[in-house]
Amino acid sequence: MAGASSARALNRAALADADSTRRQVPPARIVHIGLGNFHRAHQAWFTDRADDAGEWGIAAFTGRSPRSALALAAQDGLFTLIERAADGDSASVIASIVEAADGADLERFVALMSAPSTAIVTLTVTEAGYRLDPSGQPSADDRVLAADLEWSSAAHAESVLLEAGGPQTTPGRLLLGLEARRRAAGGPIAIVPCDNVPDNGRFLARGLKSMAGAVNAELASWIDGNVSFVSTSVDRITPKTMPEDLVTAATLTGWEDRVPVVTEPFKDWILSGEFPAGRPAWESAGARFVDEIGPFERRKLWLLNGAHSLLAYTGLRAGYETVAEALADPHCLRFVNDLWDEAARQLPSRGLDLAAYRAAVLDRFANPRIAYPLRQIAADGVAKLRVRVAPLVLAERAAGRGATASIRPLASWAALVLAGAEFPDTEAAAVEAARNQPPVRAIDELIALIEPRLRADASVMHAIGRLAAESGSAAAMP
Repeated sequence: MAGASSARALNRAALADADSTRRQVPPARIVHIGLGNFHRAHQAWFTDRADDAGEWGIAAFTGRSPRSALALAAQDGLFTLIERAADGDSASVIASIVEAADGADLERFVALMSAPSTAIVTLTVTEAGYRLDPSGQPSADDRVLAADLEWSSAAHAESVLLEAGGPQTTPGRLLLGLEARRRAAGGPIAIVPCDNVPDNGRFLARGLKSMAGAVNAELASWIDGNVSFVSTSVDRITPKTMPEDLVTAATLTGWEDRVPVVTEPFKDWILSGEFPAGRPAWESAGARFVDEIGPFERRKLWLLNGAHSLLAYTGLRAGYETVAEALADPHCLRFVNDLWDEAARQLPSRGLDLAAYRAAVLDRFANPRIAYPLRQIAADGVAKLRVRVAPLVLAERAAGRGATASIRPLASWAALVLAGAEFPDTEAAAVEAARNQPPVRAIDELIALIEPRLRADASVMHAIGRLAAESGSAAAMP
């Protein structure tokens, strides 16, 4: 194995010299929005490993900062994926991203969206990045989204797309791309959101169709007839890349990579929907296509993502820094199993193999070599708790039960916020306004941001207040 000091610069010409099977660059037929580590560990990996990988390249656009696009572009889109198991690392070069671009490069985005050869748009923009309310409608108080709609209306009225400015949000840019495709007669296309939002395909469809109807009736009609929205459940724990991972990548592969990605060996992708312009053979890499995705996504959201949020907030209160550290605390482990017991009561008993799934998640969380920071999970708590935890609390309450286990992550989040903890959050202004209220009212306002129906349940609010007042030490929590 080559040492890090002798590693060669990673680019397509050098890779082709070293591996003749990598000579052909696949055509860009997939547009991705939200270029980041998870996309590279998940959709890019599945596309690279598909039997027909040579036919499907990804043109990936960043969501906010252009930094990752610039770094990847310097390597012709190539990067090293390090799979970090408990007993060691393995690595491979992923070649499915053929173009990496700044999300603000709307001219290139429009060109790709207009091309008949483009068949799919995938997204990884986080729950908050869709800027839609829980019903899937454009957020009424989102000024940036409102500005995008105003710009889109003016652009339609003037029959221009890019002469002056352009949309800043993901929904706004998607609307721009779809309008460009309609004008160019680019044909049907599939949109595939890959974020932790229940029924994410239909959720995004409601939002985009509502926006299109407000801007351009012709576009709204075209979307109905030409755009398929595919719902997905995605799963692969992917922490931030650390400086030492660059050395690991070079040592394992012999390539000098400035932007490697570290992930766990486990990966899962479940999809439900139509692909009218074709798709890669993702099933050959392990993806599954199902008629009904709801039970699978609820299993993943409530058990894996719900437990992540639970560990993030209870673990931070107890002074831990990573998922593995928190899970090693027997009290935190009990909280997780209690949460899973509640979730299991609300999931089908057949077809999901919940016992095996729970055991696998525990093994994954306990991997001591995947240092997944709790503060990273804790970010965007309002949007995450809204889909990962609140529906389970509501379901348990509707069944006449106390929902104590699923209430705990809400209470721990509220306690941290009231104690002055700062987490990045798209709804930071609303969180701050709630925090500045008197203590009892502050908890009411915080929970209302997540799910107003919970604030109306006196038993739930009493339990949240009691749990939030407990000591920050996990060992002291009952």
